[in-house]
Amino acid sequence: MKVKVVLSTTLLFVLLLAGCTPQQGPVTQQPKPTQTSEPDSVSTASIVGDEASFEKAISDSGTWLIALTKDLTFDKELVLDGVYTNGKKDENGQEIIQRKIGLYEQDENRNITARYTLTIPKLTINSPNASIQHGTFKGDLYVSAKNFQLIDTKVEGNVYFTNEEAQSTFKADEKSSITGKQELVK
Repeated sequence: MKVKVVLSTTLLFVLLLAGCTPQQGPVTQQPKPTQTSEPDSVSTASIVGDEASFEKAISDSGTWLIALTKDLTFDKELVLDGVYTNGKKDENGQEIIQRKIGLYEQDENRNITARYTLTIPKLTINSPNASIQHGTFKGDLYVSAKNFQLIDTKVEGNVYFTNEEAQSTFKADEKSSITGKQELVK
């Protein structure tokens, strides 16, 4: 019974995302910019439940939204890379650049139904406007991109910023916590 509920919820989540995403034809990978605001690609969500799928989803040929379906643990360093848009436009009609690691599942009413833990010894954030949301991250974060956010996330580790812009544009909401240091390292 529980398996049917989880599968039904996951299917509804995927269908909801697919139905809310504008149809733009095939996704094409553009040459990787040197930290500009031009997206590498526009894509949909990646629902991941294994390490190989997660690694592919966070790569520069991955997806803008990476949603876990269970706890994942890695014993190597990883990088969140690439510039992605989320399929929405701002008030000026420009594509919104965003990258999100969702450490949770939600129901059709967007209520969080499960939270997950992502364990990586070192995760480097190179994607601008990225966030980690609604779960626990165990390890150290190295933030190189601007506008990185923690939303309702516990970091059991340190947050290191590799440049002043990454440090000055970092945000963590009141539900987030960091057990270690937050400092600029060069």
